[in-house]
Amino acid sequence: MGKNLTKRAEDYSKWYNELVVKADLAENSGVRGCMVIKPYGYAIWEKMQAQLDIMFKETGHENAYFPLFIPKSYLSKEASHVEGFAKECAVVTHYRLKNAEDGSGIIVDPDAKLEEELIVRPTSETIIWDTYRRWIQSYRDLPLLINQWANVVRWEMRTRLFLRTAEFLWQEGHTAHATEKEAIAEAEQMMNIYAEFVEDYMAVPVIKGTKTASERFAGALETYCIEALMQDGKALQAGTSHFLGQNFAKAFDVKFATKEGVQEYVWATSWGVSTRLMGALIMTHSDDNGLVLPPKLAPIQVVIVPIYKGEDQLDAISERVAPLVKELRSKGISVKYDNRDTHKPGFKFNEYELKGVPVRLAIGQRDMDNGTFEVARRDTFEKETVKADEVVAKIEFLMEDIQTNIHNKALEHRRTHITEVNSYEEFKEVLENKGGFLSAHWDGTPETEELIKEQTKATIRCIPIDVKKEAGVCMVTGKPSSNRVLFAKAY
Repeated sequence: MGKNLTKRAEDYSKWYNELVVKADLAENSGVRGCMVIKPYGYAIWEKMQAQLDIMFKETGHENAYFPLFIPKSYLSKEASHVEGFAKECAVVTHYRLKNAEDGSGIIVDPDAKLEEELIVRPTSETIIWDTYRRWIQSYRDLPLLINQWANVVRWEMRTRLFLRTAEFLWQEGHTAHATEKEAIAEAEQMMNIYAEFVEDYMAVPVIKGTKTASERFAGALETYCIEALMQDGKALQAGTSHFLGQNFAKAFDVKFATKEGVQEYVWATSWGVSTRLMGALIMTHSDDNGLVLPPKLAPIQVVIVPIYKGEDQLDAISERVAPLVKELRSKGISVKYDNRDTHKPGFKFNEYELKGVPVRLAIGQRDMDNGTFEVARRDTFEKETVKADEVVAKIEFLMEDIQTNIHNKALEHRRTHITEVNSYEEFKEVLENKGGFLSAHWDGTPETEELIKEQTKATIRCIPIDVKKEAGVCMVTGKPSSNRVLFAKAY
């Protein structure tokens, strides 16, 4: 199969869009701004979901499910929350259709107007906190640690598969705590869990930090984030965790009786990651030949391609391969034996290269005679001949080595694309010609932050958690600054 992918250096955006479609991950749907996630793409998301779900449950969280529809009055109870999401909301106003009397087709029945409009959830804080009012009465009911896997709708005009769609899949955690300290610890813990998952499973290095006031989640007192750097020098927010204080508890009157019998409002967090992680995975590792997938998340970790002439040779190869497939699967390694007679080996090699399968084995008559396999790794394209009795150990080694190698490659790219700048002119020059993260002093005001955004399209991605105090002056205003922050253009 011909890939015909646009080169990254020619047009990174076009390369990304083509790769998502040609690698069978997703496609645009009949609904503007929405996507169809195809089986291969969904298989990657399922692996992400499964691992995250384990990590959530290991830290005491339970899954539940809340309604897709939110009464408009709920959304308006927390002022900054509704202001943050008002422009993105899809609204249900009627509950029935009917045939037009003139026979022109189906119309909305004007007599079926809802008494109160329903919002298709852009996020679930309001419907969940209305529910928590009934669930929480006493300190014995706390902490309440709930997660849901769901879809949300945020009406986006300019969309891009996985990165920004009107509807997307995600998980959203919503927790309630007896004290401020416990809630902050929860928000920090979830940021760390996200960072661990993205680093260890996606092999994507991230920077942990907090958002500025203007970049925080609507209704949050603090937003913790993990920021990743793509190959084109743009940042991508890979996950966020929010300390909500008592804002939602007060808006929905969620109180609990302390051990002393005093009524107090609970403290809240929310946190989430979405199918946007798929975009991060693609853009961090993939190349001009297609996807490069980390073995821990690849739907197919090993593919075996027979090279044969005639049915007899295929039968003999299949018999040789069968115990290997069984042994690999017994070790938890997903393997596909592609014995299709409708496509030639060269087509198959191309296909699995495009789809980012980490390891490819080929076996022909010469390998049968010599008791060997040809083993190729996707990340470096290295090929070697391996004895049959050593091939399982070789594959086990490659599962670890490829995972480590692609992480280290991404880490090195990020290391060389974090630039300290000390003047606004230097900032603009590096942003335009090199990109990446720019570490610079900022005076802490939203006015300066907005000015930089308007003039350069760069935003403050985060104030790094491990930022060191360093006296300086703002690159724009010359006012005092106590530490550097990270700027970048972002998805």
